[in-house]
Amino acid sequence: MEEKIKARVMDAGKIKRSLDRMTTEILERNRNLKNLVIVGIRTRGIYLGKRISQLIKELEKIEVPVGVLDITLYRDDFAELETQHMVQKTEIDFPISKKDVLLVDDVLFTGRTIRAAMDSLFDLGRPQSIQLLVLIDRGHRELPIRADYTGKVLPTSRREIVQVRLIEIDETDEVLITEPAKLE
Repeated sequence: MEEKIKARVMDAGKIKRSLDRMTTEILERNRNLKNLVIVGIRTRGIYLGKRISQLIKELEKIEVPVGVLDITLYRDDFAELETQHMVQKTEIDFPISKKDVLLVDDVLFTGRTIRAAMDSLFDLGRPQSIQLLVLIDRGHRELPIRADYTGKVLPTSRREIVQVRLIEIDETDEVLITEPAKLE
């Protein structure tokens, strides 16, 4: 399906500034960085989590481990998906029990992805706390979930699509609002 770009809402500079600001907020809230771990939700949450970890290392000289979470099997619509998602590996090589987990995703929409991620995390252990960081909060929540750290609140219509593009995957850093092109 063709998509029409409606707006470019963030470029590389704005994404970097948002990550810098959120990292400062994380440092203010988490005094014991040795207890902090980062878990990125596949796919773009991984790269955002790695960037946050690198910023913490630059500022505080502490390495915060980053893990990868695949939530495919925890989705509440898994059986309904037209094409079954390929289940990928969760790669968390550190304990999460009694840790402060920073869960990272690119876009917060209905809240269902985050619910699935929390279910998955609890199958791995019992964190002391879970904090949520998202680059974009686009609203339209269906579950009572909110981010602790938000790069940008971006009111959208349900028809619109928010695309986060990251250089690690997409060869550019930007956030776009698109919508399906109208068929003539």
